[in-house]
Amino acid sequence: MYQALYRKWRPRVFADVVGQEHITRTLRNQVSAGKTGHAYLFTGSRGTGKTTCSKILAKAVNCLSPTPDGDPCGECAVCKGIDDGSVLDVVEIDAASNNGVENIRDLREEANFTPAAARFRVYIIDETHMLSIGAFNALLKIMEEPPPHVLFILATTEVHKVPATILSRCQRFDFRRIPPDVIARRLAYIAKQEGVALEEDAGVLIARLSDGGMRDALSLLDVCISRSSHVELETVSQAAGLARNEYLFSIAQSVQAGDTGAALASLEALSERSVEFDRLTEQLVGHYRNLMVARTVTKPEEMIVCLPDELEKLQVQSREYRLSAILFAIDCLSQALTRMSQGSSKRVELEMALVRLCNPSLDGSQAAVLSRLEALEDMIKSGVISHPQQTPAPPAAQETPAKPEAPSPSEDVPVVQEVRVEDLEKVTALACWPEVLEKLEKMSKPLWGALNGSTAYVTKDLCLIDAPNQLFLELIRSSSTYKNCLREALRLLTNQKYRLGPYNKEKYQIVDKLDPLEELLDHAASLGIEVEIKE
Repeated sequence: MYQALYRKWRPRVFADVVGQEHITRTLRNQVSAGKTGHAYLFTGSRGTGKTTCSKILAKAVNCLSPTPDGDPCGECAVCKGIDDGSVLDVVEIDAASNNGVENIRDLREEANFTPAAARFRVYIIDETHMLSIGAFNALLKIMEEPPPHVLFILATTEVHKVPATILSRCQRFDFRRIPPDVIARRLAYIAKQEGVALEEDAGVLIARLSDGGMRDALSLLDVCISRSSHVELETVSQAAGLARNEYLFSIAQSVQAGDTGAALASLEALSERSVEFDRLTEQLVGHYRNLMVARTVTKPEEMIVCLPDELEKLQVQSREYRLSAILFAIDCLSQALTRMSQGSSKRVELEMALVRLCNPSLDGSQAAVLSRLEALEDMIKSGVISHPQQTPAPPAAQETPAKPEAPSPSEDVPVVQEVRVEDLEKVTALACWPEVLEKLEKMSKPLWGALNGSTAYVTKDLCLIDAPNQLFLELIRSSSTYKNCLREALRLLTNQKYRLGPYNKEKYQIVDKLDPLEELLDHAASLGIEVEIKE
């Protein structure tokens, strides 16, 4: 009967365990020195060697002829009996299906008996976090005062669910995800022993897809071997139901160009190849993650596992994207992936996500708004949005319309309401306005971009702004954040708190300098001081 690769090539000694040298070295030293503990906790993601090391440790402490470096010999009756399951002193318990307090009570009763064939009675409890509260309490009692011939090995993928009282009585070992290059080398060795031709880039792709788990990598290699004795990239892609990277680059290019039709056409082509939409969405999230790394990290090759030519393509495409657009894409696709898991139509969810990515204006989320604002800033800086030249104000007409009641000093002049005065009110240009704009560039780039090419005039405690870009009025009207930001920049440069309003050339007259007497009278009136002028 055919035996799966992950079972056939499961390590028999500590020396065969790859990627966990920090753990195997410690365990071998303890065994060789005869200083093993009574309880161990192995934690880490799936397929990293927790159960494998548990069985090797069980053989090592019971081996009749252990090697000097702490490995089991693998040839004695006890080692062979543990491997084939005939030695009943080593018990493996699946806590997912034996998680009741009765199961642990039975374990406690059995633990009092001395081993029949081995030196230690070893209990390997897999998926320990699945035990009930009562089972944990029952296990705690025997772990506090274990018989000298009992050894507990707890294995779990969710250590945060294990009570602290259990953790404190165990020697904890954290299994790391195995690096892709280590997995690829191991796959190449196994393929050679099996008489299979495994191309290097295919092995690297399997290692990437396994996410640090050797068991997942061997299982995928098993599927690839069943397809062909010569495993290449196309073989791995078909076995894993993956889209070729060319499609990922093509979809990302369509999104960057805002071509909704091309993006959906690529999705249709992948649908005809029976690509799973949730897996494709995960790939797109990973692709945009690689673009983010390529855009922000000095040495992306240290964080992106891919072939050199693919890394070069990622770097080229990342320069075509704005960072905010990349983050928006990751956020949008992640939300689509979440909705897919809730039972929604996977294809429709992915299509909706692609439409939003191609047309950010359809999305009202914060990430989409930030992406659109950054795009607007880029257009302003590059000159795509031109600013009309400011024309000097014509001579003011000497009309005397009725003067309304003055607004409260604590309120801004509404940006959509005309200011009516009996006579043309005199204003003077704000000399430090360029410095205010420099300050705004650091405080709020969208507001600074909207005020590019503007001028400002002041009178009393009112600052009137003449901005050729109407986006300024929309920002001030729609958000108090931008309004307060402009007020703060003015206060830092003038040490005065101004009300804000738009400059209307038909209502105000620009002068070089205000009359000192008028300034004094206005200032006194603002302080509530009555002043009488005598001839």
